[in-house]
Amino acid sequence: MQNYIPRIGIGQDSHRFSDNFNKKCILAGVVFEDLPCFLADSDGDVIFHCICNAISSITHVPILGKVAIELCHKDKVTDSKIYLQKALETLKSIKITHVAITIEAKKPKLQKKINLMRENISKIMNLDIDSVGITVTSGDGLSDFARGEGVQAFCIVSSIQN
Repeated sequence: MQNYIPRIGIGQDSHRFSDNFNKKCILAGVVFEDLPCFLADSDGDVIFHCICNAISSITHVPILGKVAIELCHKDKVTDSKIYLQKALETLKSIKITHVAITIEAKKPKLQKKINLMRENISKIMNLDIDSVGITVTSGDGLSDFARGEGVQAFCIVSSIQN
């Protein structure tokens, strides 16, 4: 009988909007038109970043630290999908079984694109789409994110280690 060790990771990320409409606002690899990009060295995709941080809390490899900084500054890689792929490479014998994400933002309006975001995440992480959950809240004006100044996301990753 196989002995599996459950591992749970939690991650968070947030970015403010910039005034730059020349670059795109991207969440989970999905472009949101009519919004400025995030204040970030990368594309600022807080969804991919919070997943990276959740994986890092399992593997103890800080992807959004040294790895992403090197990719961004040295190699000019700003696509957060690449950072997520690097995080996935650190898992070794650990298999992710479920990803749960909650997003706080007044804007963009996320509801219509949740399934597209789930599809992107499931493809990159090689998960069934039913293993990717996303919830959203406007925050009712109680925080910077709820006032439309940026986006915040939290992620819980469930996994098993062989």
